[in-house]
Amino acid sequence: MRNLFSPGARQPNPDRRPLAQRTDDQAFKEVPYGLRVASEWGLRFIIVVVATGVLLWLMSFLTLLIIPLMAAALLATLLSPLHHRMRSWGVPNGLSVLITILAFLGFLAGSIAMVGQQLVTGFAEMWGQVVDGWNKIMIWLADGPLHVSSAQIENAISDFFEVIQSNSNTIISGAMSFGSTAGNFAAGSILALFALVFFLLDGKGIWRFLLNFTPRRDRQAIEGAGYAGWDSLGSYVRVQVFVAAVDAVGIGLGALLLGVPFALPLGVLVFLGSFIPIVGAVLTGAIAVLLALIANGWLNALIMLGVVLLVQQVESNILQPLVMGKAVQLHPLAVVLAVTGGTTLAGIVGAVFAVPLLALVNRMVQYLAKREWISDPRIQPATQIPSVRP
Repeated sequence: MRNLFSPGARQPNPDRRPLAQRTDDQAFKEVPYGLRVASEWGLRFIIVVVATGVLLWLMSFLTLLIIPLMAAALLATLLSPLHHRMRSWGVPNGLSVLITILAFLGFLAGSIAMVGQQLVTGFAEMWGQVVDGWNKIMIWLADGPLHVSSAQIENAISDFFEVIQSNSNTIISGAMSFGSTAGNFAAGSILALFALVFFLLDGKGIWRFLLNFTPRRDRQAIEGAGYAGWDSLGSYVRVQVFVAAVDAVGIGLGALLLGVPFALPLGVLVFLGSFIPIVGAVLTGAIAVLLALIANGWLNALIMLGVVLLVQQVESNILQPLVMGKAVQLHPLAVVLAVTGGTTLAGIVGAVFAVPLLALVNRMVQYLAKREWISDPRIQPATQIPSVRP
C-alpha cells in the first residue's frame, strides 16, 4: 500500500468547497467582529420595531374592542379578592360574581351622585364669588397699569363671539364628533361590563383555552408567566387604589379645612387623577390651588399649594418606594418613560394603561428568565393540560 505521507505522495485537498463559497467565507472573516455583531443586532431591532409598529397600527382600528377588554382586566384584578372571599364562604360562583359587580356599580353610582349634588350646591353658592371676582378683574384692568377701557373690553368680547360664529361649522362638527365619542364610550362600557362578568366567572378557563394556541413544549412556562403577570397586575391596581385614596383624603381634607369650595368633588377628582402616574397628581393639584385662589385669595392658595406638595412628597418618597416598589418592582424612571410613551401613542388612554402593561410584561419576563414554572405549584405537567377546542 502506498504511503500517503511519503514525500512523493499526493496530499488530499483539505478544502474541497466551491471557490465562490470560499470567497464568501473569506469576505465574511474580513468584516470586523464588532461590525458583524452590530449589524445582527440592528437587523433584529429593525424587525422588532417594524413588527411593533404594524401591531400598533392594526390595534388602532380595534380600540373599541381592546380598551374595554383592558379596562375589564384591571377591574377584574381589583374585584377578584372580594369574589374569591365570597367563594370561600360557600357562595355559588355566579351569585358571587353578581354581588361583586352590583356592589362595585352601587359604589360608583353613589359616588357620582354625591359628587354631582356637591357640585350643584357649590356652584349655586359660589356664583356670587365668581361675579365679584369678575368685577375685580374688570376694575383692575381699568385702573391698573394696563388702563384698559370698558369700550376695549366690549370690543374684545364682541370679537370673541364673532370668532365663534365664523367657526360655527367646526364647532358643530366637533359636537357631532363628541356625540360619536359618547356613543363609543357607552358601547365600550357595556362591552367592558360584559367582559368583566366572564373574567370573574371563568378567567382561568379563558386563559387555559388561550394556551391551546401555544406550543405544547412551552405551555407550562407560558401558563406560569401568565399567572405571575396577572398577580403583578392585581398588586399594581390594588396598591394604586390605596395610593390614590391617600392622595384624595390628604388633599380633600386640606381643602375642607382651608375652606376651599368643592372639597369633596376635588377629593374624587384627585382619586381618579392619581391613576395617571405623575401627570394626574400635578394636574389635580393645580386645580386645587386654582380653586383656592379664586375663592379665598393668594394666601389661601399658597397654603393649599403647600398641602398639595406635602401630600405628593409623602406619596413619592414613602408610598411609592415602600408600597408600589415592592408590589411591581418598577424603577421611577421606567414609570416616567412609560407614561410619556403611552401619552404620545394613545393620549390619556395610553397614560392610564402604560404602567399596568409595563408591570405585567416586567413580571412575565422575570418569571421566564428565572424558570420559576419548574417549582410553581399552580402549573400542571404539559401532558395534563386539557385540549379545549372552540
